[in-house]
Amino acid sequence: MKVLVTGVAGFLGSHLAQKLSELGHDVVGVDNMIGGYKDNIPKNIEFFEFDCCNLKKMNQVMKSVNIVYHCAATAHEGLSVFSPYEITKNNYLASVSVFTACISHKVKRIIFCSSMARYGSQQTPFTEEMNPRPIDPYAISKVAAEDVLKNLCELNNIEWVIAVPHNIIGPKQKYDDPYRNVVSIMINRMLQKKAPIIYGDGEQKRCFSYIDDCLNCLIPMMDQKNLNKQIINIGPDEEFVTINKIAEICSNITGSNLKPIYRKDRPREVKNATCSADKARKLLNYETKTNLKTGILNTFNYIKKRGAKPFNYYIDLEIENELTPHSWQKKEI
Repeated sequence: MKVLVTGVAGFLGSHLAQKLSELGHDVVGVDNMIGGYKDNIPKNIEFFEFDCCNLKKMNQVMKSVNIVYHCAATAHEGLSVFSPYEITKNNYLASVSVFTACISHKVKRIIFCSSMARYGSQQTPFTEEMNPRPIDPYAISKVAAEDVLKNLCELNNIEWVIAVPHNIIGPKQKYDDPYRNVVSIMINRMLQKKAPIIYGDGEQKRCFSYIDDCLNCLIPMMDQKNLNKQIINIGPDEEFVTINKIAEICSNITGSNLKPIYRKDRPREVKNATCSADKARKLLNYETKTNLKTGILNTFNYIKKRGAKPFNYYIDLEIENELTPHSWQKKEI
């Protein structure tokens, strides 16, 4: 089948495109190269560099496409409170453009990669039956995109699946991004002999998904019949750890003995966030094959091989006030 993957230079999109290509599919990739790496793009796919908001170009590449994985996103939940325009444009409007082109060209199925942020601060573990309760602009943009997807697909008889992966780690992740990817940020800082920065008391709890475990769920979503109109969480629910614990594991792996630097809480940050994997186990035979420490080790090996980098503040702050993290305003990460 001909499959289009948006965000193909990014972390998730590049892995997904590579896997689909290895399985024999004709893969087309799109990326604006804002948040990805050029060498992430698989060599054996057809690649187009443009922004997903460009509906004219999106229509051009959508011709004869059967399946679309919409992975492109500016996945900066914390930053969205201070750069709401850029985050909303790159998530909501870009998604509407992709879905519009999909409908116009009558693709068979759209797989939309949403976010655990959709659940907000509800009781953990989050289950798919919970109503979304987004609490920041990033989460709001993802939920709004979900609603447009369901609305357009229902009207035009197009199949859809909403995947909800959470806190994915592994090789190819952008590690010079100061706003997201806590594991990669910590490792990059530690390799530069800098202490990790933690917002709040570090007792926020998360589950982290390894990229290969996510792919094992995403690939069947393209054609498994019983997944149409399903929302499915992807990732482990058995290793629920604090950010302090993540810092400890990263320190042990990198050999750093620097104690974390603690900063004030970031506004709108969810204290505890993890998803139930029961539905993925039932429908996709999900299992966690790579545990947290191995996943962090693999991420470390990737970053160490490429070399530590200065952080790239490639998204401007739109709101700067007393609530904005000092480390972002002063670019001290």
